[in-house]
Amino acid sequence: MFDRISMVGLGYIGLPTAALFAAHGTRVIGVDVSEHVVETINAGKIHLVEPDLDGVVHKVVSEGRLHATLTPEAADAFIIAVPTPFNDGFEPDLSYIASAAKMIAPVLQRGNLIVLESTSPIGATDQMAEWLAEARPDLTFPQSAGNDADIQVAHCPERVLPGHVLSELIENDRIIGGMTQQASEMAVALYKKVVRGDCVITDARTAEMCKLTENSSRDVQIAFANELSTICDRFGIDVWELISLANRHPRVNILQPGAGVGGHCIAVDPWFIVSSAPEEARLIRTAREVNDAKPDWVLQKGKDAVLKALANDTSRTMADIKLACLGLAFKPDIDDLRESPALRITREFGTLGCQVLAVEPHIDKLPANLAELPVKLAKLDEALEEADIVCVLVRHSAFSGLRSKLQPESQLVDVVGL
Repeated sequence: MFDRISMVGLGYIGLPTAALFAAHGTRVIGVDVSEHVVETINAGKIHLVEPDLDGVVHKVVSEGRLHATLTPEAADAFIIAVPTPFNDGFEPDLSYIASAAKMIAPVLQRGNLIVLESTSPIGATDQMAEWLAEARPDLTFPQSAGNDADIQVAHCPERVLPGHVLSELIENDRIIGGMTQQASEMAVALYKKVVRGDCVITDARTAEMCKLTENSSRDVQIAFANELSTICDRFGIDVWELISLANRHPRVNILQPGAGVGGHCIAVDPWFIVSSAPEEARLIRTAREVNDAKPDWVLQKGKDAVLKALANDTSRTMADIKLACLGLAFKPDIDDLRESPALRITREFGTLGCQVLAVEPHIDKLPANLAELPVKLAKLDEALEEADIVCVLVRHSAFSGLRSKLQPESQLVDVVGL
């Protein structure tokens, strides 16, 4: 039924998804706006860090089952996995979805299925269908023709963990939200090519809300842990010991605090709900505000340590102080810097006038917004040997055993409980 699939967007979700479909025997056309991404994939290589993905991509490209292009081609099904950020005021930005719809519209054919995987505010799938209908008035779409539409449209949000994407794409249940029953059934048939988990059918708006609910739930839970950490700091209580003790209760499962919340999902998706229902989403808004404020708290801890270092040796100036930031990614053991609180914190430290040593084992060069500051990408041993203050911002496994390597005079600011 789906011998040829087009994957629109070849990022952290799109490329693994395309590779898996190709590995299961389907011919896949990968579409991206980046010439670098297209060239890298067509060379059998990858442009991101994800365990085991490089081997799968190399195999399916070399066997001719996956190729990337800047220009969409005809296919049986189109899966759209493009960014959905927010604008100023936390309003959802659907411009990437609009661009993707405009790109594929000229090559659509009767009988096609279009699946929006991008995490989206409620109603985004309906809006995409409207954009497609405007671009192709010669075809019918679900909003006007229902099950008999020439083109069927569904929403199927991804729900994977970076670092485990390949296995979770296969094993996790999928929520299938068709605009029609026909669309849902077609989408189930598509995903069952690779998914071993259940494909659960609902409507498109419920599927959109489901993904937002999942991430908002996590955000609220993390906000509780982050708020606990600031309260415990005030009273000199070890928050990690406290959480360990509280979690011995059979019905308590408190998460771990950190430097904030990052990534393209949990740090963004709750705002989609708040934007749609500002009067009702009070707890969700508060959780977002708590987590967005945590980096400021971490920054103050670092600034206090800098002032202490200067007070301990009045012959030194701010330019003499070296501060190490361990971790730039938004979570442990990946290279993804999107919405990373650690990246924001490191940048702010870079504006103080001290020397900042950024340690991120999963990247080989600094992002542009750090490279313009007195920030140096350093190896862990170098940073630990030279730094007056060591700020642990991400719990990378490469940082294990860190305490034994610290210099006796170094100050430690550990906000992840390493």
